[in-house]
This record gives sequence, structure tokens and C-alpha cells, in this order.
Amino acid sequence: MPKDPISQLSQEDLIRGIKDNERKVMTALYVEVFPKVKHYILKNNGDEDEAKDIFQEAFLVAWKKVKKGEFIPQNSSAMKGFLFQISKNKWLDWLRSSKFKREQSLNAYPLDVSDDSYSGDLEDKMLKLEAGFLKLGENCKELLKRFYFQKMSVEDLAQSFGWTAQTAKNNKYRCMETLRKLMKS
Repeated sequence: MPKDPISQLSQEDLIRGIKDNERKVMTALYVEVFPKVKHYILKNNGDEDEAKDIFQEAFLVAWKKVKKGEFIPQNSSAMKGFLFQISKNKWLDWLRSSKFKREQSLNAYPLDVSDDSYSGDLEDKMLKLEAGFLKLGENCKELLKRFYFQKMSVEDLAQSFGWTAQTAKNNKYRCMETLRKLMKS
């Protein structure tokens, strides 16, 4: 396959190939555009699996637009640019989403059991984590369980505890700090 297989096709041929579900055309489009999408996502807080998912979603959107006749090429690289732009927009939407923010907050204060500040082997660290968790007050235990295991958002936590979102955030932070201190002692 040539280095840039898409450039060998006119936009009309490319669109016709997509409409006809021609495997060669779709593969060429993937080979040409996915590496750029992957590079963009990796540079912007993503990983390869997320890049694959985003590209797949974007490809589906582009494919549907082409099938419906809603894509009108403006230049010879319009399809590549269109597919990249959809991918980029989908990634930016993901970064702005509450689910991403919730996952990031999970990582913001991680209990990294491989961290050297917790002495001992992994089993010892896990025992310290469990012992520390058991020493927490009931509200902290419940809050951390709901946030980390039930994946409740801060807003949902606030509502279930009768707090404001900021109070829920502050309490989660305090509970995590208390747990860290208990693990170190």
C-alpha cells in the first residue's frame, strides 16, 4: 500500500468508496488518519485505547454523513480533515464531560500503594489501607465507598448527604487525607 493511499484517490472516489463500503478505501482512510488522532489524544491526557474508541466513533459519524450525502468536500484533503476534526471534537467533549472529571478526581489523590512513603510490601500496604479504612468514621467510609466504588458524582454525593457540591468535595478530600494519615501511622 502506498505511503499516502488517500492522496491517490480523488474526493469523489473516496466518497464513492465510503458509500459503497469499499474495504480498501476505509482501510486507507484509517491508516492515514488514525495515527494523527492517536497522537493528538496521547498529547491531551488520553491513552491508545481511548484514541481507538474516539476514532471509531468519529469514523461512524463521518461514514453516516457521507452515506446521507451531508458531507461536501471543500478540497483534496477534506475527508481526512473532517474525520480528524470530528475525532478532536469528540475528544474535547470527553475531556469536558463529568465522567472524565470524576475519573480525574479519582486520580487526583490516589492511594498509590506502590509509593515508597508507605513502608512494606504490597500485602502489607493493602492491610494498612484496609485497617485505615476501618478506622474512618461512618460518614467517611460511606462517602468514599459511594464515590470510588459506586462511581457517584460529587453532585450526587452532595444530594444524598444533604450537602452542597463544594462541601461534598471538601469532605471527600478530608476523608482521603485522614485515610492517608491512618495508613502511614
